[in-house]
Amino acid sequence: MEGASLAHGVASPLSPREGMIKNVSLESLQLCERDGKAEDPGVVGMELPIARNIKISNITCDSFKICWDMDPHTTEKITHYFIDLNKKANKNSNKFKHKDVPTKLVAKAVPLPMTVRGHWFLSPRTEYTVAVQIASKQTDGDYAVSEWSDIVEFCTADYSSVHLTQLLQKAEVIAGRMLKFSVFYRNQHEEYFQHCRDVLGGRMMPSVKDNSGSHGSPLSGKLEGIFFSCNTEFNTGQPPQDSPYGRFRFQIPAEILFNPDTRLYFGDFYCMYTAYHYVILVLAPRGSHGDLYCRDRLPELDVTNNRFLTRVCGEDGRVVFQHAQDVILELIYTELVPLAQGTVSQISGHQLMSLSTVNAKKDPSCKTCNISVGR
Repeated sequence: MEGASLAHGVASPLSPREGMIKNVSLESLQLCERDGKAEDPGVVGMELPIARNIKISNITCDSFKICWDMDPHTTEKITHYFIDLNKKANKNSNKFKHKDVPTKLVAKAVPLPMTVRGHWFLSPRTEYTVAVQIASKQTDGDYAVSEWSDIVEFCTADYSSVHLTQLLQKAEVIAGRMLKFSVFYRNQHEEYFQHCRDVLGGRMMPSVKDNSGSHGSPLSGKLEGIFFSCNTEFNTGQPPQDSPYGRFRFQIPAEILFNPDTRLYFGDFYCMYTAYHYVILVLAPRGSHGDLYCRDRLPELDVTNNRFLTRVCGEDGRVVFQHAQDVILELIYTELVPLAQGTVSQISGHQLMSLSTVNAKKDPSCKTCNISVGR
């Protein structure tokens, strides 16, 4: 593992046994790891304070600040901090092959709070546990250490607008040329549309977005909306006759959902271990709840000039809609949609379940659609 980046200091991995280890040299620990052992190299009697009242703040998707209460009379002999960081969901996920030798980060003692930053061991929207050990490096190169602090839990944040802008720029590279389209469409099973008629007053209602796409997306599990598609077949200019979501299709004229009062946001860019790449866009009526949610979290796109989805009014007054050819667009419309505004009909193609993106996990190894702040 690479070293962690900390404010005013540099952290590197250290792997002492959990508990109260004294006189621990980094060289000895590395030898213990290589030999598959976890033996205490020795013990010294120096008493060091225990870190108490740990506080975590300024949490982002790949960093956080940490501080704790310190006795000012003991700071002179403190040279290092050992930080034990583990994913809460799998407390063994950050450990070496020998279960009693957990991975640690070691940092030079610096003024608190200090920043822990590193996308190679911090992922967005992930729960972690953290504990601290106070250390003093001896003249012979060994360490005297305190007992471990209490364990504190925290959760990293979503991607910020800066990170989403990086994803946007990556998506723009492969978006391809623009093709004309005229309708948005949504495929489902017949029972879905019957439920909308019988129970929901003839309306399709927004629901919370699933966990598909980037793990750090601020949309997953939070934004409510209705998924639509708009991609067309190159040779016909019409929506494809195959769908992974059902044999019945609702179609609605593009100008109803994408009009002068609609704001357009970039939401995500991902793939699912295939050659296909997906771009999530949000269509939100101006001033709506969805618009207010996206405004502070997502990059807004110029509806007349972007690489994914455009609405342009020509000199003759006709409005032309276009979509990117080389990515699959997933459009989230944030408000309810009456079935009466469109038509429902059965398609003639197959239900290609392998193309479904429901709760699809993003390929973390794809260089095309990943950025260096976790997946």
